[in-house]
Amino acid sequence: MVKAKTPLYREFTKGLWRENPILRMVLGTCPTLAVTTTAINGISMGLAVLFTLVMSSLIISLVRKQIPNEVRIATFIVIIATFVTVADRTIAAFWPAVSKSLGPFVPLIVVNCIVLARQEAFASKNPVGRSVLDALGMSVGFTLVLLILASIREIIGSGTWFGMQIMPPTYTSWMVMVLPPGAFLMLGMLIAFSNWLNAKLEK
Repeated sequence: MVKAKTPLYREFTKGLWRENPILRMVLGTCPTLAVTTTAINGISMGLAVLFTLVMSSLIISLVRKQIPNEVRIATFIVIIATFVTVADRTIAAFWPAVSKSLGPFVPLIVVNCIVLARQEAFASKNPVGRSVLDALGMSVGFTLVLLILASIREIIGSGTWFGMQIMPPTYTSWMVMVLPPGAFLMLGMLIAFSNWLNAKLEK
């Protein structure tokens, strides 16, 4: 249980840097590597995770005392799957091109380590307010990293950003950046940079 004296704002800000799910805890790397070929894909996946994580944390925190310990994981998955389905069908209905581009990775949010871990480690043990702030911080931190990674890959790999041409016509695209090796390379560089910066800040 989180101590009452812990400032509420820290429940939000910890996910942005101190406990960022990608840069600090290295969770959710499958969608991070797979969908970040374009900025629109990155932010779409991030928003889908944000909706799912916040709503799941809200519901699970509300009913946490009524969930038997023996079936808690199964209950969490059912609740998460409900909101994943809402997010998946909404994207498919309003943005079919994005839905096709994201492929199976939106439905796979059901088993995303970030989402399930926050239910087990936080929402099932804390009040609604703290649980929602925790979910917001974690999902915003996740979304920001996806957007940064996807933007770098799209600009270098395609010369575009959100589909708009921003590099000059003479620019030669680095096609490796929109391929899996480029995803691993850039994610590794971002994690290395975050570790270096964190070490500097702690001095």
